[in-house]
Amino acid sequence: MAILLFLGTPILAFVVWTTFSIFRNYQLAQRIGLPIVISPVSTLNPFWILLWRGFPAVLSLKHLPLGLGTWARCTSMGWAFQDKHKLHAEIGPLFTLVTPAANEVTVADPEAAHAVLARRKDYIKPAAMYEQLNVFGRNLNTVEGEEWQRHRRLTAPSFNEKTSSLVWEEARRQARDMASSWSRQGPQGTTEVVADTATLALHVLTCAGFGESYPFNQGVRKVAKGHAMTYRDSLALCLSNIITFAIIPKRYLSTSFFPQKLRKLGQAVQEFQQYMEEMLARERDSGANGTSETPNLMSALVRASDEDAHAKDSGQHSSKLGLTDEEIFGNIFAYNLAGHETTANTVAYALVLLAAHPQYQDWVREEIMQVQDTLAGDYNSNFPRLQRCLAVMYETLRLYGSIVFIPRAASLESQKLVNRKGDEFVLPPSTSVNLNVQALHTDPKTWGPDSLSWRPSRWFTGSNRRTPSEKETESQTFISVPKGSFIPWADGPRVCPGQKFAQVEFVAVIATLLGKYRVKPVLEAGQTEADGRKSLLEMVDDSAIFAITLQMNQPRKVALVWEALG
Repeated sequence: MAILLFLGTPILAFVVWTTFSIFRNYQLAQRIGLPIVISPVSTLNPFWILLWRGFPAVLSLKHLPLGLGTWARCTSMGWAFQDKHKLHAEIGPLFTLVTPAANEVTVADPEAAHAVLARRKDYIKPAAMYEQLNVFGRNLNTVEGEEWQRHRRLTAPSFNEKTSSLVWEEARRQARDMASSWSRQGPQGTTEVVADTATLALHVLTCAGFGESYPFNQGVRKVAKGHAMTYRDSLALCLSNIITFAIIPKRYLSTSFFPQKLRKLGQAVQEFQQYMEEMLARERDSGANGTSETPNLMSALVRASDEDAHAKDSGQHSSKLGLTDEEIFGNIFAYNLAGHETTANTVAYALVLLAAHPQYQDWVREEIMQVQDTLAGDYNSNFPRLQRCLAVMYETLRLYGSIVFIPRAASLESQKLVNRKGDEFVLPPSTSVNLNVQALHTDPKTWGPDSLSWRPSRWFTGSNRRTPSEKETESQTFISVPKGSFIPWADGPRVCPGQKFAQVEFVAVIATLLGKYRVKPVLEAGQTEADGRKSLLEMVDDSAIFAITLQMNQPRKVALVWEALG
């Protein structure tokens, strides 16, 4: 009896606390006036995360009748990718998720989403969700207020036309080498599209970002002198375990009694820190010796750091001037996350989708042929003319963007939020606000009845067909979509500064590959071409959130063969 009492008391206390917390938050949610979904757990509850990750069958609770399982549809990480716009179609473009921890307002209304992103002081980044990105130091992604203005002022100028030109040249060079490697595989094709595009994107970043250029088959693939891991592998481990940093501080990861997997992560952290320190030292040396040639992201950060050091020597208050070394490392890590993994994923998804839709390869190639004579030329004369390549990127980001949610939180004051119908809602201070990017990108009201179909030609005015026309090559004009309905790089003051960087890289890669090669799936015994294309679509649809970005679960399931054009 004593044992039952001992075990039952904390359980009863937990149930009582949960019930009381839900009731309290429910009352607050009623004042907002949005549709309400009640959940017994918070989306960030670590025990719930471990439960559904370890036993995915628990999510079958979403099939409970009378809407009793609705909460299970929207409390797992990345749920929006599978659900698309369905839940919002059922209960409304905005709804409040009531949990024991807090209320979370989910937004799939373009007008409201645009307002949240435009009003950066009213809707701030929730510190708890971004803290793990500070593993190497505070950075542009994680800071707010005056500190954000300082980081933005010092880092944004690096994303300029000179950088775009450098990105263009390096992306084309890497793509040529990558395509050559793939074509040598012959009819058996390659299953390394995801891994190789990650290497390509990382090489483009190290060149344009940090002034270090490598051959495609070397560079970040090889262990540098004085290291035990490659740059790529140490970074990949850090990125894939980003959530771990929110639970275990990095300084404890190498503790001897921790499991091997965590100690390996600790080694990756130390290795990547060392790589960054070495890059910083080389940049400072080249600057001091006058051998620094092309300005890049790293050189801009170093100049900012030197401002800080000079201010300290002069007795000035330096925190509002330059960046500390730790902040430089934090921004380098942020660049690697935003400028490498997300772009690599987009290129990989696009290549698989193009293989599944050969008619769009022909559509894109027709445009490439128009600039073929000058394609070997510079960025300025080519990038603006390759609009169909850019449309492929937009359509891929619309359906398979790396980020399916953008988290924000109301500031310490109540905030008004207006939907596209003009209805006004008042959110209490500190209310969590999640912009459902996937739902916004698949809303039939914006994108039409085929909103779930991958159709790059939709991005041009007057194009309402399901298949592209090869006769429309002139006077292409991009459609104008409602503000807030397409936000793969966010929007407003905190729009991703590397947006143009990613666009230039993507277009350069696609133009280089499709200008010389045709890609198609390797067919298994008994498969038709239609079966092969179907397998590719199943591969991209079988995706989930890994760490914080969307990725294919089985990227090596179907091989792609690259055939040189005659």
